[in-house]
Amino acid sequence: MKKVSIQGIKGSFHEDAARRYFDDEVEIVECKSFRSVCEQIDDDKVDYAVLAIENSIAGSILQNYTLIRDFHLRVIGEIYIHIQMNLMVLPGVRKKDITEIYSHPMSFLQCAEYLEKYFPNVETKELGDNAAVARLISKDKITYAAAISNVRSAQLYGLEIIDKGIESNKKNYTRFLILAKHNTTPVNSNKASICFEVGHLHGALAKVLNTFAEHEINLTKIQSLPIIGKPNEYSFHVDVEWDLMENYEKAIHMVLKNVSSMAILGEYVRGEVAIHNE
Repeated sequence: MKKVSIQGIKGSFHEDAARRYFDDEVEIVECKSFRSVCEQIDDDKVDYAVLAIENSIAGSILQNYTLIRDFHLRVIGEIYIHIQMNLMVLPGVRKKDITEIYSHPMSFLQCAEYLEKYFPNVETKELGDNAAVARLISKDKITYAAAISNVRSAQLYGLEIIDKGIESNKKNYTRFLILAKHNTTPVNSNKASICFEVGHLHGALAKVLNTFAEHEINLTKIQSLPIIGKPNEYSFHVDVEWDLMENYEKAIHMVLKNVSSMAILGEYVRGEVAIHNE
């Protein structure tokens, strides 16, 4: 069985991503931080890692781009998880019994409209990630509090969902990267994650981006990161998709002529964006 490191505990969206990608055939290794996730795979303690890289509302998780580069990890796949939030309690607890609601700060922001409408006078407490607060209520048998978390947490920790889909934006998703220590490029790959640097010259970045366009390569993501110790200089992380591998290979050959350095972090099959929490 594959061992997979995740940030957080069982019941988290990271675990959901791992189980969906690997069809439940995984042994989950819980980690307290994103760095610990990468250390596990770098030390050969796990086979793969799952790392959130961006959210459709909150944006990119910049530290994770740096971690992938620092640990020389390979991107072998991706999966998009629909972020659905639910209000859950111990079985038998009613809405009128709730005096506190626990969750992650981002979850409270995502569910602000619901909370203002139905629980305007209830105290909210930021006590950790979504799965952790669900486990807390279950473990301590807290009958006066509710947790905002996902369906998996309710199932795992024996909680009852009293309101489903309480997030304001129903099309919120998080993209997770599947990482390995060594490269494994599938024959049907149609997406790549690339990192490069260009000289501090007029039009240097535009030349690279135009090269992709000229070869019918779709640029789906571009993220700049400052280069430590080099003021006003940046590295660029891009995700590109293609229909013909030949076009991609030609584009990469041309791009190499216009960058000062480049690393292909991984070539893989692109994930589909779908609402699949139900």
